[in-house]
Amino acid sequence: MRRKLKENVTAYGLLCAALVVFALFSWYPIVRGVLLSFQQVDFVNPPTWVGFDNFTRLFEDPLFGIAWRNTLLFTGLALVFGFVVPFLTAVLLNELRHAKAFFRLAVYLPVMLPPVVTALMWKWFYDPGAGLFNSALGAVGLPGGQWLDSSDTSMLSLVFVSTWANMGSTTLIYLAALGTIPGELYEAAELDGAGLWKRLIHVTLPQTRFVLLVLLLLQVVATMQVFTEPYVMTGGGPDDSTVTVLLLLYRYAFVYNDFGSASALSLLLFVALGVFSALYVRLTRKADES
Repeated sequence: MRRKLKENVTAYGLLCAALVVFALFSWYPIVRGVLLSFQQVDFVNPPTWVGFDNFTRLFEDPLFGIAWRNTLLFTGLALVFGFVVPFLTAVLLNELRHAKAFFRLAVYLPVMLPPVVTALMWKWFYDPGAGLFNSALGAVGLPGGQWLDSSDTSMLSLVFVSTWANMGSTTLIYLAALGTIPGELYEAAELDGAGLWKRLIHVTLPQTRFVLLVLLLLQVVATMQVFTEPYVMTGGGPDDSTVTVLLLLYRYAFVYNDFGSASALSLLLFVALGVFSALYVRLTRKADES
């Protein structure tokens, strides 16, 4: 009885410690952020309650709509490249017979770099003067591009950076999912004369459907919060073509010193992602049940 009581006390003690940490560093900031969104706060003067004035100020800001449009554009492009490319890479790596460990390490290496280092490195790659890409194009007689200095290519350039930097972890998750597919399914498909493409459509995709759906949701949530690439590489330019929601939030908080509006913007993003996640889970659950 004493031993059981001691074990339970220890377990509840560890649980309470975890709850305290979550309460201080996760739940309290969320609640505090919600309260700040309805206050005028600059952390110099006492906060004053302003109701929905912060939200009204956001809706009247021309950059508000631009930031959401750019964020949705980035998310859409990131799904085209950042969702498809890691999966196809995982399929190719899974088909290899030799040097699997080397190629897995090569794919994962970019994840080990700090995000700011990655952004600065690619900023040099994109440099219109002595950058790597324009130098390589000039070496073969092709004209260079204004990768980050043109509103037509700046967002796509940031998507390439994000895809390269983050695809390693996703690729390894896909590889783990591919490893759980019974080999008998592929053997049966090969006996029926199915090539790589048919095996991908009729065996790989159905067997990894759950992982694909989960990672799709996680990627949408992550890409909607893009900040490092536009902040370090373009600063939101050119012509506000890469201003994202989080970059605008940063400006409100640390440039305009308007933490109330910044909190209101973060609350709007939180609600948007929460609604999207709830609808996504509901729709996928209905699809599974049907």
